[in-house]
Amino acid sequence: MKGDGAAVGIDFGTTNSSVGLATGGPDVRLVQFAHAGGITEAYRSLLYLEELKERGRVTLKSWTGPQGIEQYLAAETKGRLIQSLKSYLTSRTLTSTEVFGRKLKLEELIARILGDLRVRAEHYFGAPVRHAISGRPVRFVGAETAADDEYAVSRLRAAYQIAGYESVEFEMEPVAAAYFYESTLDHDELILIGDFGGGTSDFSLLRVGPGVRGRGRSPRDFLGNSGVGIAGDAFDARIVRNLVSPELGAGSQARSMNKILPAVPNWVYAKLERWHHLSFLRTRKVLNMLHSSKAEAFEPEKIEALIHLIQEDLGYHLHAAVQRVKCRLSEVDEAEFQFTDGGLEIRAAVNRREFESWIQEELEAIDRCVGSLLETSGAAPDDVDVVFLTGGSSFVPAVRAIFERRFGKRVRTGTEFTSVARGLALSTLD
Repeated sequence: MKGDGAAVGIDFGTTNSSVGLATGGPDVRLVQFAHAGGITEAYRSLLYLEELKERGRVTLKSWTGPQGIEQYLAAETKGRLIQSLKSYLTSRTLTSTEVFGRKLKLEELIARILGDLRVRAEHYFGAPVRHAISGRPVRFVGAETAADDEYAVSRLRAAYQIAGYESVEFEMEPVAAAYFYESTLDHDELILIGDFGGGTSDFSLLRVGPGVRGRGRSPRDFLGNSGVGIAGDAFDARIVRNLVSPELGAGSQARSMNKILPAVPNWVYAKLERWHHLSFLRTRKVLNMLHSSKAEAFEPEKIEALIHLIQEDLGYHLHAAVQRVKCRLSEVDEAEFQFTDGGLEIRAAVNRREFESWIQEELEAIDRCVGSLLETSGAAPDDVDVVFLTGGSSFVPAVRAIFERRFGKRVRTGTEFTSVARGLALSTLD
């Protein structure tokens, strides 16, 4: 990196983002972000927008990260909450969206998050931030060709430029995690890195260590990369589909004109699987349809529970409960899902075996991706010294089991959300 100002490592994730600054040697300072519960190193990658009247003029105000969540939850009349923007970078049809009558490009929306990250990093480090090494997945969500990935990178680069960064370079997220792991080594190793984000699971096979770093990295040190557009968000969606939606009327029936039909269309429940989509259901048309369905439903109490969830815009709270039970099932064999608000109460016991059966399709896709990486790189499992896993879903026992079956006891786990940011920061020193 050249030019004035600090160079930082930015892990811009589908769900969370982190910013790190290398201080020399293996140490990295991570930006700590304030939120209602204290401080966090994981900044939620979301954007909340409201129209506000100021001095007789209507302006579009935005908040990001923890402040975005707090503003959204506090607002009596909800504005527009947008999440998982990174997942749309490969889409050539989704170039912009209309927000309160204003047409905003996807790059502009992402830039609002990246700009806030830059401002907060400058405040925390006490120095201007003009340059960044940004993480990128091996394969972006929705990418079918290398051209799709290149298109996504070009859009992300444009977003950084809009956000005020003078230069940005990109590094594969699992490779960045490898740099962090490398900082702990006193010898060289061939490692397989697994980075599990909200939208993608990415893998890299490479040689790292003080010897590699000392002689300088070369192409022969990188044996291969692979990725799949499946990760933590997909696991959450399966919990909602199998545990929550049936309690809200999914699969229930109604009598309409002497015919037995589904009480509520399936697309309504598909929206529940992404918490920020719930607000899109809070329209007069949808609520009128649900009230009509309730009148004809065989289980009207379930439809009433669904109406309450939508009217009170409880998607964030619902998915927080989903996260809790998912994390709990990583620690114990059985847990209770609990969600209560007013007259709405959902309680259900779920065991780890059930959860693993729900995500079996995703687990198989991850396993195939790892197998493909070994095959294309020409490496055998015995050639790999260590498997280093990072990201929230790396703690799911069924995910770890994929690697333990292939690599035995050589599986290690890194810091949950910040390994990539730390490695990106360290790469600014190369």
